[in-house]
Amino acid sequence: MTDLDHLINDDPTRVVIIGGGMGGLVAARELARPGFEVTLLEASDRLGGSVQRLDLTLADGAQLTVDAGAESFATRGGHVAAYLEELRLSDQVVQPNAAGAWLQLPGRAVPMPKGGMLGIPSTPLAADVIAAIGWPGALRAYLDRMLPPLKIGQERNLGRLVERRMGRAVLENLVAPVTTGVYSAAPDQLDVAVAAPGLNPALTRTGSLSGAVAELRSGGPSKAGSAVGGIAGGMWRLPDTVAADARRRGAELRTGARVTGLELIDGVYQVTVAGEEEPIEADAVLIDAPSAEALPLLASVSPELDELARAAWPAATSVELVTLVLDAPELDAAPRGTGLLVSDRVDPAFVTAKAMTHVTAKWAWVAEQLPEGRHVIRLSYGRAGSENRSIAMSDAELRARALQDASALTNIPLLESSIVGFARVGWSNAQPLAAVGQRERLASLRAEVEKVPGLEVTGGWVAGTGLASVIPHAREAAARIRGLRWRKLTDVGES
Repeated sequence: MTDLDHLINDDPTRVVIIGGGMGGLVAARELARPGFEVTLLEASDRLGGSVQRLDLTLADGAQLTVDAGAESFATRGGHVAAYLEELRLSDQVVQPNAAGAWLQLPGRAVPMPKGGMLGIPSTPLAADVIAAIGWPGALRAYLDRMLPPLKIGQERNLGRLVERRMGRAVLENLVAPVTTGVYSAAPDQLDVAVAAPGLNPALTRTGSLSGAVAELRSGGPSKAGSAVGGIAGGMWRLPDTVAADARRRGAELRTGARVTGLELIDGVYQVTVAGEEEPIEADAVLIDAPSAEALPLLASVSPELDELARAAWPAATSVELVTLVLDAPELDAAPRGTGLLVSDRVDPAFVTAKAMTHVTAKWAWVAEQLPEGRHVIRLSYGRAGSENRSIAMSDAELRARALQDASALTNIPLLESSIVGFARVGWSNAQPLAAVGQRERLASLRAEVEKVPGLEVTGGWVAGTGLASVIPHAREAAARIRGLRWRKLTDVGES
C-alpha cells in the first residue's frame, strides 16, 4: 500500500468540535464524510444552542411545543433557504402574519412603519411614519433629502448617522426599539458597516439616508432585505434534523461533555473533557462556544491568542424569555399585530419587557394547535448596558410581571385566572458583531487563529446575529478543515 492509499483508507482526519450550537452542528454535518472522524462535545444536555424546543404541559393537561429561543430566520442572502432545501425541509417553510409588529412608545402604541430597514424609513413622509413620530419628526427626517451626502465610511456609528441625517424622533422612536430587539444594543453602540451592510455606499450613491434604504430594500447593488421565515412546528426542528443527519453520516455527537482544556502539542490537539482521564486527540479543532468559554480555550493554544483573550472583551447580556399561554378570547383580534418592540424611553413602571411577541397571531401553525380563544404570548427581558432584574425574580413574581406587561402592551386587562401555561428560559447573548469596535477585535482574533493549523472558531459572536450569518460561516470553517486533508493528500501524492 502506498502512502497515498494509507492516508485515504486508514488515516482519518480527527476533528473535535467544541460546542453543539447551530454552528457546531452545521460543521459536524459538513465534516462527517469519508476520511474524517468527527466528535462533537456539548457541555449541556441539549444540542442547538439558542434554537431549542419548549415543551409545555398546560393546566388542562394539553401538550404544546413551541420555540424556546429563535423562532425565525432572516431570508437575506438565501443561505438558510438553500440549507433547508438540502435538508428537505423547504416544503415546511412558513411566513409570519403580514400584519407586522407595533412599537410601544411613551404613552402610545403605533404600528411599525413599513418599508424601512432597522427602523430607518425609506419614505419619511409616509402616513405610517407620521403616525409614529408626528409631523415635526417626519419633516425633520425629510430634511435628509436636502443634506449633502456623506462619503463612504465617513460615519461608522449607526446612532450618530441616523440622528445627523433624520433627527432624534427617528432615532429614539423607530431605530432604537428595533436595534434593542434585534441586537440587545442601542443604535449608538452599533457599527453601520456591520449592522446595515452597504448602507454607507448606498447613501453616497443616492444622496440621502432614506434613498439608501429604499435602494437596499429594492434589491440594488447591496441588497439587504429584512424578511423572515419560519418552520412549521418550530425552528427547533432544524437542529434536530441537522443532528440526525450528522449522526447518520458517522459523526459522534455527545452531550453532557464539558471541555475544560485545549492544548496543541507537536501538531496534535489535546482536548480535555471533565470527568475523563485521557484527553481526546485531534488533528483539527473547531470551537462553537460562547465567547466567555471560547476565549480561555483559545488562550492556551498560542501566546498571541492568549494576549488577545486577556483583552477587555465586552460582557454578555442576559436575556430572559417568558412564555404565557392564556385563555383570552379578547386577544383573538390581535390588537397589536404580531407583537411590539418597546422603546427604552417607556416608563419601567408601565412595562419592563423590551419586546412582546403574540405568537399565535404571528404563526398560524401555533394557532392551529390550540382551541379557539387560547393564545401564546412571549415577552423578552434584558437590555444591553442595564441590569436584567427578571433573573432575580421567582417564578411567581416573573409570571405576575409578565402578565402585567402583556396587559399593558395589548391594552387588555388579562387575568391571572386566564393563565394555563407559563415557562421562563434564560439566554446569554454575547456582544453583537455589529457593536462598534467588535469588528476590529474579531479581525485581530481571526488573524491569529488563521496562523494555527487546523484551528477554527464559529458561532454567533464571531459570525454575526442569526442563522443567516451562522450557517454560511460554519460551512466555510468546515470547508477549510476539509482542505487540510486534501492538502495532505496532494502533498503525499506529489512525493
